[in-house]
Amino acid sequence: MARTLGVITIGQSPRNDIAALFAQHAPPGTKVVLRGALDGLSDAEVDRLTPESGADTLYTRLRGERDVKISKKAVIARSPETIAKLRADGCDAIVYACTGDFPPMEGDEGILFPSRVLNGLATGLLPRGRLGLLIPLIEQAEKLTSKWVRPGLEIVAEALAPSADAGEAEAAARRLAARQPDLVAMDCMSYTPLTKQHVKPALGVPTLLAITATGRVLREMLD
Repeated sequence: MARTLGVITIGQSPRNDIAALFAQHAPPGTKVVLRGALDGLSDAEVDRLTPESGADTLYTRLRGERDVKISKKAVIARSPETIAKLRADGCDAIVYACTGDFPPMEGDEGILFPSRVLNGLATGLLPRGRLGLLIPLIEQAEKLTSKWVRPGLEIVAEALAPSADAGEAEAAARRLAARQPDLVAMDCMSYTPLTKQHVKPALGVPTLLAITATGRVLREMLD
C-alpha cells in the first residue's frame, strides 16, 4: 500500500532538496508532502520575524534560495496550523525537519523530531567523551550546546553555514578536528550528504548527519 510522508520545514516550501533526500529513504512509492511553517508570508513579513536572542534564533533557507535567521517563537506559533494541514493530507508519518529542541505543540503527537534522533544516537554511541557539533550560526552555540549537555560529556562546537562551499566546510572541519572530538553531530537539517563528504576526511571520526539519520528512522516507521 502506498504511504504518504509529511515533512514540515521551519521555512517555506518548496524545498525540493529536503523532499528528495527523505524520498530516498522512504519505501518505494511513498508520496512526500512538504509544507513550510512560513508558507504564505512575503519576504518582507519573514524579515520582520527577527530573533529576540541567540536562544530564539533559527536558521533556514527560504524556498531553498535565501539564508535567513528567524525567531523560534514565531515558528512555534505557526507550526500547529502546518501540522493540521499535513494531518488533513492523510500523512502516515510526519517529520519536523529541524534539529532544534521544541516544546510540546498542539497536534504534535507521533511526529518525529530529528533532535531526538540525533541525541539518541549520540547517547548510544558516546556514553562519555567529547562530542563535536557543527552548527549554522555562532550565536546559536550556547543554546545548542546546552541542548546536548549530559554527565560525562564535553561539548565543542564550530560554526558552518550550510550554504558554505567545499573550502569553507573543510576549514570548519579542521578547526573542529583540532579540538579532538570522539564523535561529531551535524546539527542542522540543511546540511546535506555533500556537506558531510566535505567535512568527514578532516574530522576522521564517526559523523552523524541529521537528515539521513532521520530518514533511516522514518524508513523503519513506514515499512
